[in-house]
Amino acid sequence: MINRELIRTKIVQLTYAYYQNGGRDIESAEKELVFSLSKAYDMYNWLLALIVAVTQEERHRYEIGLTRAKREEKEEPSPRFAFNKFATQLEENRQLVEFIGNQKLGWKDNIEVVRKLCDQIEQSLIYKEYMVNEDDSYETDREVWRKIYRTLIQDNPDLDDIFEEKSLYWNDDKEIVDTFVLKTIKRFDPENKSHQELLPEYKDMEDRDFARKLFRASILNADTYQRYMSEASRNWNFSRLAYMDVVIMQIAIAEMMSFPNIPVAVTINEYVDLAKLYSTPKSGAYINGMLDTIARHLIDTGKLLKRGVKENDNEDKVEDTDE
Repeated sequence: MINRELIRTKIVQLTYAYYQNGGRDIESAEKELVFSLSKAYDMYNWLLALIVAVTQEERHRYEIGLTRAKREEKEEPSPRFAFNKFATQLEENRQLVEFIGNQKLGWKDNIEVVRKLCDQIEQSLIYKEYMVNEDDSYETDREVWRKIYRTLIQDNPDLDDIFEEKSLYWNDDKEIVDTFVLKTIKRFDPENKSHQELLPEYKDMEDRDFARKLFRASILNADTYQRYMSEASRNWNFSRLAYMDVVIMQIAIAEMMSFPNIPVAVTINEYVDLAKLYSTPKSGAYINGMLDTIARHLIDTGKLLKRGVKENDNEDKVEDTDE
């Protein structure tokens, strides 16, 4: 689940913090990077657990409504959403149950937020159309949750406040993690029952090693990379740059030098996007031009040798495109 887009983001944040804190203890900084990435995986599981918490609250409401209807001899409420097939399968998922048990994650302490979300769901057109839909298939049950997630969970101020309160590491993670939750929902297959595989913390050891290697290269070779910046521009003046710009370019150069199978264009695009997010309004365009110049300079001087193109490297950006 932790992809290279998220890894790059964390490395920019923690490299900047490393220098702000005096730049003395790289071992502790590296441990903080690994811990920060693991917290993103916690968020992934916690958001899946939110679907379960909503389902359990809806089941509780259904039971209360059923008791009242029998007592007052009125029409019984529909159990459809309370026993949604996808959500029930997720509730029984062995990986999620084990993770929640080990990490002691849950929504009991934030039940009012869960109840408010249930109210929002019940008032939504998505819910109302689902409840009268005659198609009772698993696919319909799974799709309604994908729509609910996109509409009411993906951009939810109440949830943002909770995540900010729970962990400082979660401030910038949710947008990326949301894409993985949506991808997980779409992958669920009723045939797999409780054994449906969730996304692993890392796709493979290569991505885990990418994080450590890139962070260390960025710090340990900082003087060399900043010299490359100076060589690439005769008029270079660090005092005129936002410090974040220097950090971002330093990490970008580290990636170019340490991972020759990643195309230069991919690296530049990734860090231009990060500059737009974390630095000044003009930083994106400036860094784009400078990194292009630096890359050409390094190739021309024989310092940078790109040996090939990695076919799957652009899998960094994970999107849920099945509208």
